[in-house]
Amino acid sequence: MATGETGFSDVVYDLISVQYHSLKAGHDYGQYVRDAENANKKEIAEFFRGVMEQDSERAARCHHFLAELSGTKEAGPAVG
Repeated sequence: MATGETGFSDVVYDLISVQYHSLKAGHDYGQYVRDAENANKKEIAEFFRGVMEQDSERAARCHHFLAELSGTKEAGPAVG
């Protein structure tokens, strides 16, 4: 399995990156929901809630895959 400059597999790095960005975006979307609610735009607020839920599910799937790779040779140099 190829490794990037971090020494960890590209797949692990990619999963961590997607998980981070999904969680960060989910945090930001909370503000978007509040902004839409404050503007009395309920349909838009629901849209942002749906997007936030999708990112939450995406982060959870990344977590699942990372747990599967943890402790394997595919994970990277932290494997003993």
